[in-house]
Amino acid sequence: MAVLAHKSLVAQKHELSETKKQLDLIDKTGLERFQDKLTQTGLYPLPSIGIDTFQINMGKMCNQVCNHCHVDAGPDRKEVMLRDTMVICLDAIEKSNCSTVDLTGGAPEMNPDFRWFVEQLTALGKRILVRCNLTIIVANKKYHTLPEFFKKHNVEVVSSLPCYTEGNTDSQRGDGVFSQSITALKMLNEVGYGMPDSGLTLNLVFNPTGASLPGDQMQLELDYKRELKENFDIEFNSLFTITNLPISRYLQYLVASDNYEGYMEKLVNAYNPSAASEVMCRNTISIGWDGYIFDCDFNQMLDLKVAAKGQHLSDFNLKELEERNIIVNQHCYGCTAGAGSSCGGATV
Repeated sequence: MAVLAHKSLVAQKHELSETKKQLDLIDKTGLERFQDKLTQTGLYPLPSIGIDTFQINMGKMCNQVCNHCHVDAGPDRKEVMLRDTMVICLDAIEKSNCSTVDLTGGAPEMNPDFRWFVEQLTALGKRILVRCNLTIIVANKKYHTLPEFFKKHNVEVVSSLPCYTEGNTDSQRGDGVFSQSITALKMLNEVGYGMPDSGLTLNLVFNPTGASLPGDQMQLELDYKRELKENFDIEFNSLFTITNLPISRYLQYLVASDNYEGYMEKLVNAYNPSAASEVMCRNTISIGWDGYIFDCDFNQMLDLKVAAKGQHLSDFNLKELEERNIIVNQHCYGCTAGAGSSCGGATV
């Protein structure tokens, strides 16, 4: 198997070491094992129910350095998916007959072959989502045409906006992010995104600040729509609430602020078996920038590859992946707490 990616051996060893430290820390709370919780509620082992969505990490390069980022993305990250990897990814997508391709990062648009890849996915007739951080649209002139490009290919735009106020947003995502996000949202609205009857979907994502769980998704959506319309004349379709998982920078924040054990207890105490049965990993596979296959984006960041012989796109085996059981660990409490959490928001 040839891995179509570039990374030095030293970098690989460092990343594996940091991943092990995270997993060790996640395990050392003394709280009930997630696997045992699933067993008690009749959900273990947790089986795949097919592959409807490919979520693809286009790379860890990003123009922002957000405090809650579980990818540890930033301008200094050099890992990006190569076109050769994209080609075998396209082949796997065709074999899977999935309906949706969800492009994420980092800032996926910073991948040099991002537009080429979207064009290929359009030719395959797939529903395409892009996880856009908004500021990338205004960060550099070469990205100013992204709204028109998205419109041309009917890409659904999903954008993080932690709050409808400047202070809360900038505290999580960096100074000036809120004002740039508002500018980008207006640019998207101008070409039709989020506007009534346009057919161009613009959804926003809410991540809590601090060590708390998301509030009610429906109420937050109403609040966002009211505040953004009244203050900025901005419209969008839906709001997704996503729980911050104790991984990477958010894990570092929890530890540094002495909130880690308390936050984990919140997640465990809020476990909802209905949410557990609806987790997105059951009908999704996550593809790393280097072509490795995971059950979800969070498992990807912890290097917990799928329970299958073929763990790389070059060994893609649809039947094996459709019949696999999902790899779980303590961080999975984040997706099963309260109303549940997925890349599409609350699940129950």
